[in-house]
Amino acid sequence: MFILCVPLCGPLQSLHKLVSQDFVALQSRIAGNFAEVQSHPFARVHSVYQLQQEAPRPKRIICPQEVENRPKYYGREFHGIISREQADELLGGVEGAYILRESQRQPGCYTLALRFGNQTLNYRLFYDGKHFVGEKRFESIHDLVTDGLITLYIETKASEYISKMTTNPIYEHIGYATLLREKVSRRLSRSKTESRKASVTTCEENAPVEKITSLVRRAALTQNDNHFNYEKAHNFKVHTFRGPHWCEYCANFMWGLIAQGVRCSDCGLNVHKQCSKYVPNDCQPDLKRIKRVYCCDLTTLVKAHNSQRPMVVDICIREIEARGLKSEGIYRVSGFTEHIEDVKMAFDRDGDKADVSANIYPDINIIAGALKLYFRDLPIPVITYDTYSKFIDAAKLSNADERLEAVHEVLMLLPAAHYETLRYLMIHLKKITMNEKDNFMNAENLGIVFGPTLMRPPEDSTLATLNDMRYQKLIVQILIENEDVLF
Repeated sequence: MFILCVPLCGPLQSLHKLVSQDFVALQSRIAGNFAEVQSHPFARVHSVYQLQQEAPRPKRIICPQEVENRPKYYGREFHGIISREQADELLGGVEGAYILRESQRQPGCYTLALRFGNQTLNYRLFYDGKHFVGEKRFESIHDLVTDGLITLYIETKASEYISKMTTNPIYEHIGYATLLREKVSRRLSRSKTESRKASVTTCEENAPVEKITSLVRRAALTQNDNHFNYEKAHNFKVHTFRGPHWCEYCANFMWGLIAQGVRCSDCGLNVHKQCSKYVPNDCQPDLKRIKRVYCCDLTTLVKAHNSQRPMVVDICIREIEARGLKSEGIYRVSGFTEHIEDVKMAFDRDGDKADVSANIYPDINIIAGALKLYFRDLPIPVITYDTYSKFIDAAKLSNADERLEAVHEVLMLLPAAHYETLRYLMIHLKKITMNEKDNFMNAENLGIVFGPTLMRPPEDSTLATLNDMRYQKLIVQILIENEDVLF
């Protein structure tokens, strides 16, 4: 078990101590044929890992003669059209033995016959470029059977234990351990390297740098005045781990040959699929995983950059207010598309160091266009899909006071980062209207421009968009005119 051989020091030593204390309290017996749980703090990790090692190995039963009409993606394990009884006889009661056959009842349909637990199991087999019987897809039948035997064996031997894995997770004791967070934060604050990268930390003075997991990295984040704790759900996607891997939620081995669990594509947290349902919305995106600024989820971007709002919004608004408040038709007049694309690429490439000054882009409409493009490119609009219909319903109210109250109530439903971004934008647009004599842009004109930019219907329907345009405009107009009341 190579990961247990890594020397523990600094924050990792604290991590190990906390994990040890957690595991000491484990129940002494677990499901199936498990032996007594040992006193080692990682005993339950060893147990599931050991089960995978003990699982039966696949044993291909080859057909002695060539079978006519054998699908080209199956090998000699294909036995043609045979009955279940014949398949059972061919397997010979050998654990892990398997064959493929064509169904007698449904010609053209194929079945995997697998011997496990002193019985023959039959699974409908599919192929779409890869082999599968469920969600997982495999390059070969051998891999499919290997993974299936591992899963069957572990679920048979430790079903009760698996069902209880999420009841006493290490995540709650380590991920939120105040003591550990304070210790690691103090250590990181003494370091001259950027603490928020947190991919490495110094074990002792003049000691080599030690890599730490995403779980400890989150615990190590310094909770200071410049840290904006917007809630964010993890962006979990099925992942295939190369080599042994352990769940960062329950600390148990992630079994199987492929797709053993899920990984958050924003912060790198690795957990079982079943454990992912219990992980709180505390994703702390890693800048190394955020490849671009435009088209990136708003909350993900601000958390990755540890900023209150997207830096695009701050930088563009600062530039516009410095030299564009009195520019005629600001936000209505379009800048050159290719120059706007240049600004977009500059933000994607350089982040908050992007240069949008007058020396590079003398036409302020280019910066205004880049800001509007950022809002249009958001995968989830500033006014989210979840709140869209509620805003439209509020706009349809005839009584002005009731309409304003309804808009205020829906604003409270926005995610914190979206609310803050919208608030800041409305303050800016209010300043634009205060210079209406020079720029000819009032709240209604800005509503026409920003309505479809800030809010889009959940369904991609041209008819719905056209029907709602006047209400989109009215919502933005209300937000601008009542900015001081609503926010």
